[in-house]
Amino acid sequence: MTVAQLEEVSIIRSGARLLDSVSLSINDHERWVVIGPNGAGKTTLLQVLGAQFHPSRGRVSLLGERLGAVDVFDLRPRIGVTSAALADRIPKSEKVSDVVVSAAYAVMGRWREEYDQLDHERAAGLMRRLQVEHLAERTFGTLSEGERKRVQIARALMTDPEMLLLDEPAAGLDLAGREALVGTLGELCLDPHAPTTVLVTHHVEEIPLGITHALLLKHGRMVAAGPLAQTLTASLMSYTFDLPLEISTAGGRWSARATFRPSFG
Repeated sequence: MTVAQLEEVSIIRSGARLLDSVSLSINDHERWVVIGPNGAGKTTLLQVLGAQFHPSRGRVSLLGERLGAVDVFDLRPRIGVTSAALADRIPKSEKVSDVVVSAAYAVMGRWREEYDQLDHERAAGLMRRLQVEHLAERTFGTLSEGERKRVQIARALMTDPEMLLLDEPAAGLDLAGREALVGTLGELCLDPHAPTTVLVTHHVEEIPLGITHALLLKHGRMVAAGPLAQTLTASLMSYTFDLPLEISTAGGRWSARATFRPSFG
């Protein structure tokens, strides 16, 4: 099953071309990473996949529905999303357990809505899986950056989405926090029952185990897309970042380093 299909998609805002003729097919159970420098269009692409942006040109089909011919408010609950912008909308005084369970009603900040026992049990199970069950009674504003990332992922999974979009999930974390989160994401990506996943990052070191495909973006255009090992090559990555790079793998994890020594004076 094709989960997302983009055909010659361009996004133009205030005269700026954020995406330029992007064509991409994402299939059920695939795990994608989107890599590129700042301004490459990575977050814009995720907003298209999350039914937040309609294309200025081209066609987009998500979960069997064509954007422009479907009510996006019916489509969006089928897509789990984590991002810095979404985190900023979560009330800092909201209890962690409510941050997670309130995704069942697609609301930010619990009010007077009622949840049944199954909702609470699912939220508790997801918090255990993301290793934040001990934070259930804490408020979101008191959490560390790493804890907030895990709570957001638990919330994104609350509706049992068909597609999961992760916008720079390891951004702002220290080394220990990054490695712990990448390990958890690896468990999620390796789970055959987990949703089709698209993860955005600047750094190959943040690619978890289980990722199957990669998309490289530069100036809003596709450089390459396909199976991970065929796409994360030194030549393609060097072109994408305008920097001579050496790409290596060890234990299923990736790393990149420049192949020149900088000159000082």
